[in-house]
Amino acid sequence: ILDVFTCIRNKVRLHTAGRLLCRNSERHLKSAAEMARLFADLPQAIANTVELSSRLEFTLADLGYQFPEYPVPPGETMNSFLRQRTWEGAQQRYSDLSEDARARRQIERELALIEKLNLAGYFLIVWDLVRFCREQGILVQGRGSAANSAVCYSLGITAVDPVSMELLFERFLSEERGEWPDIDLDLPSGQQRERVIQYVYERYGQRGAAMTANVITYRGRSAARELGKVLGFDETTGNRLAGLVRVWEWRDPKDTPERQFREAGLDLEDPRIRKFFDLYVAVQDLPRHLGQHSGGMVICQCHLDSVVPLEPASMPGRVVVQWDKDDCADMGMIKVDLLGLGMMAALEDSLTLIRDAYGEAVDLAHLPPDDPAVYATLQRADTIGLFQVESRAQQSCLPRLCPRTFYDIVVQVGIIRPGPIVGNMVHPYLKRRQGKEPPECFHPSLEPVLRRTLGVPLFQEQLLRIAMIASGFSGGEAEELRRAFTHKRSEQRMQEIEVRLRRGMERNGITGKAQDQIVQSITSFAEYGFPESHAASFALLAYASAYLKCHYLPAFTAALLNNQPMGFYHPATIIQDAQRHGLKFRPIDVTRSDWLCTIEKDPAADAAGASNARNTAEARLTGYFVRLGLLYVRGLREEAARALLRERADRPFESVEELARRVPLLRKDEMVRLAEVGALNALGDSCRTGKSISIDFLHSPGMLADKIGISGLNGVRDARPRAERKGWTQSHRRAALWQAESAVRPAGPLLEHAASEDFSCPLLPMNYLERLEADFRGTGVTLGKHPMALRRAELERCGVARASELRRLPDGAQVRVAGNVIVRQRPGTAKGFVFLSLEDETGIANAIITPDLFDRCRALLVSEPFLLIEGVLQNLENTVSVKARRVQPLHSTEAVPASHDFH
Repeated sequence: ILDVFTCIRNKVRLHTAGRLLCRNSERHLKSAAEMARLFADLPQAIANTVELSSRLEFTLADLGYQFPEYPVPPGETMNSFLRQRTWEGAQQRYSDLSEDARARRQIERELALIEKLNLAGYFLIVWDLVRFCREQGILVQGRGSAANSAVCYSLGITAVDPVSMELLFERFLSEERGEWPDIDLDLPSGQQRERVIQYVYERYGQRGAAMTANVITYRGRSAARELGKVLGFDETTGNRLAGLVRVWEWRDPKDTPERQFREAGLDLEDPRIRKFFDLYVAVQDLPRHLGQHSGGMVICQCHLDSVVPLEPASMPGRVVVQWDKDDCADMGMIKVDLLGLGMMAALEDSLTLIRDAYGEAVDLAHLPPDDPAVYATLQRADTIGLFQVESRAQQSCLPRLCPRTFYDIVVQVGIIRPGPIVGNMVHPYLKRRQGKEPPECFHPSLEPVLRRTLGVPLFQEQLLRIAMIASGFSGGEAEELRRAFTHKRSEQRMQEIEVRLRRGMERNGITGKAQDQIVQSITSFAEYGFPESHAASFALLAYASAYLKCHYLPAFTAALLNNQPMGFYHPATIIQDAQRHGLKFRPIDVTRSDWLCTIEKDPAADAAGASNARNTAEARLTGYFVRLGLLYVRGLREEAARALLRERADRPFESVEELARRVPLLRKDEMVRLAEVGALNALGDSCRTGKSISIDFLHSPGMLADKIGISGLNGVRDARPRAERKGWTQSHRRAALWQAESAVRPAGPLLEHAASEDFSCPLLPMNYLERLEADFRGTGVTLGKHPMALRRAELERCGVARASELRRLPDGAQVRVAGNVIVRQRPGTAKGFVFLSLEDETGIANAIITPDLFDRCRALLVSEPFLLIEGVLQNLENTVSVKARRVQPLHSTEAVPASHDFH
């Protein structure tokens, strides 16, 4: 392995590495017994080693790390300043603090502990970061165990009231823990988060703060590719070997690397193949390189480089600690997590789009708390694009849980997690929720803890409170219990804690079956349990995303498209879902599109129809459309697009030739791609001759109607024939492509003065299928028909049901469904079952693949973009899926969006 790593580091193959490799096998740490044998004739050498090491007094406890003191006004201490800020915030957060004795007691208890542990500076520094975000208009929300703290809530760090939700403060901070608290700040991913990171560097200096590292290990395809290069495999074979390696969430005992190799036709008797296989297994999880942590920052009172080695990051303006986050925590170095969250960026962008398009100001902190449209959307699992509740598993659970209150959303966020699933808590909760089982607790004393979750423990905090009530554990001891059952669990430590649990329960009179149930729930659940505070923080974002989708669909959709990748679904699916909700889109157009997707007033909308809309949300939908942005043109550089926008702002473009001349940053391949996706249609020869209209008929009938000067549904329907009667013809993509080729190709001296007015295109327009393929190839999305719509007549003859029809069919019916595979999942808790989401023009159908069927059809299920599945319909409790019996490929167009597989 050392030889292999040497070759990787030096970018050479094994058979050409020569003297770069080790001369012998002695480069390793030797055991004491081996050293004693080596120095048997020189016993004094070992004695001298002991003598020398005894003189070394330095330990890692002597690093000298100090957390920075927060600057406070004269006459103040950090504790007094924190106390003032906390009570000021509490007056704003709690409607009547003088009457809320529980809140006052909790805040005072937390402040006393913070002062005792000398943590005031830490809380003030995080408060300062939140203050900076608010002043700069950056959306920010604390999450994680910090949401258990009333002080964090009062300081505005978190948005969940831990007093009213009865959250456990000891999950966040206790005297027994002996470590710094952990506060995570969620920020909009991208530039806004970078502004906060740079503020930390500016305030504490390039040597006073640094990002923590993350140890990247050899896993999966990267290991396979690098080993293939070292062993001298050709590129084709190397890619084939790498393709065998997939990261599955569930490890099938039969799905061994040996089996994968043999199924791929590779002979493990071949010495090179065998060596590749042995090395691949051996290098798994060994360190490869240091990367940056997703958001952890270490801050120091003095120069951080006097405590820990630093290095410049690959990204300008950043410095990285050469230790990972666990090393920093072990050394007592405080880490503040500044985490980029795609949904935060989408929410922030939505608010800006709403303000610009509608002139309305929406405050996420003051949304209507019990909006009926939000809960109706959640109850029917109409959640594509929503935060945390859009997965197939969440969508199958939502109709059964049927959320009606905010706490129901908290439960929904937390219930589809490994903890409740492994602990067999999901089905008992849902049955009790539906009234099919009585809500019984393990023991009457636990009723206050488990009342809100119907006697079923779903959250980490509940498990800790159970230990505190049933066994008399202190808050710190309960947190110690949780840490004992983490992924680094020690069997001996677990047994010791179980003994303490049982002794405590016996003292409190809890014996027999109740005691066994409590111990089983704690031991099986504590490792995977999801914190209630975390679920509550996420539930706020889930509610906000649902509210914006229900009431401001154009803005929310544009924001989602501008912040990809995020969530479970490809932009093509987000567009299809929005279209099914009535949202209209317009294609990429160099004369109209911005870099980002934007909202435009729909000139073809029937004014009366918009004004007579049943509600304001419908009016915001019918009168506007989303214009796709230039960022969706694959291969188009942002700097070139920005140059185009600057020139267009100066004056409009009149031809493709003029565009190429005025924006020299546009390369030939970029001009060609713009033409292929229809973005140059508005600059066709029609603009110079005045005799044709530069509109893509099939994609933009509304724009055509507006150009002619007619409106209403009849106008849109009649636009094309009326345009043709006027003598106008369609400016098509191949005409623009022809012009783009001509515009960017340098003319020779013979033709440099030739008149361009004589232009004519000999190419035929693309047909619908060709345009569809060009859309997906050039942008990854289409505004035209779904690929499945092109084959609907054929599918109907074969008895294939539409996705939208499944809900109306009876449970147990034999059905056939078909579609584009948009999601493949194999969760670690599903015992080898695979779940597929198939999209057609009417919606999404979910299919369940048994382990046996997956074994038989693995290549088909993993690689085919379109599938036809026969099976038995499962239509129970408003949850619909097809349990597959047969699977076959559905050979369709090459136009296909990317799928979200095994994430």
